[in-house]
Amino acid sequence: MVKNELYPIFLKVAELEVLIVGGGNVALEKLSFLLKSSPNAKVLVVSRDFDKELLKLTSKFNVTTVKAIYSKAALKNKQLVIAATNNKEINKQIYADAKSENILINVADTPALCDFYLGGIVTKGNIKVAISTNGKSPTLAKRLRQFFEEVIPENIDDLAENLNSFRKTIKGDFEQKVIKLNKITEKLL
Repeated sequence: MVKNELYPIFLKVAELEVLIVGGGNVALEKLSFLLKSSPNAKVLVVSRDFDKELLKLTSKFNVTTVKAIYSKAALKNKQLVIAATNNKEINKQIYADAKSENILINVADTPALCDFYLGGIVTKGNIKVAISTNGKSPTLAKRLRQFFEEVIPENIDDLAENLNSFRKTIKGDFEQKVIKLNKITEKLL
């Protein structure tokens, strides 16, 4: 029996419109996480007030801030929403509004109101590993991220680039290419 039925995907958030509602520490954490992984993400942050650290971060990236109370109009043309206010009722309203518009939503610290989770991510050049605990323990995901950051060598990207170059030289159909690449990479384990 599968306990974790999440399907991992890697989103090109530089090509999506992202909304974060909230301007405090939780919004800062979510925005920092998003921008660390995807510095070219297009993000709109809506809040009545903004922490100084959040404003400092937004000034360095493609992030727009709007000082306003949340309204459903903020969802216009958005594909991804993160509700990160300190008001559970407003977060529930954002969730309901996003669902009514078929927009994927994450309500901070409320797994039951999430279409997706922001798990731990390890990035080494083109290599990216995502870690999920199915919303059960963000702290464990953080510790696993730290572990993988230590054990994955810094030069792993060189290996990926070399394999990509080699893959382009392989003759034959898809199945033959997979067999050759599997043979070369089996020694990595």
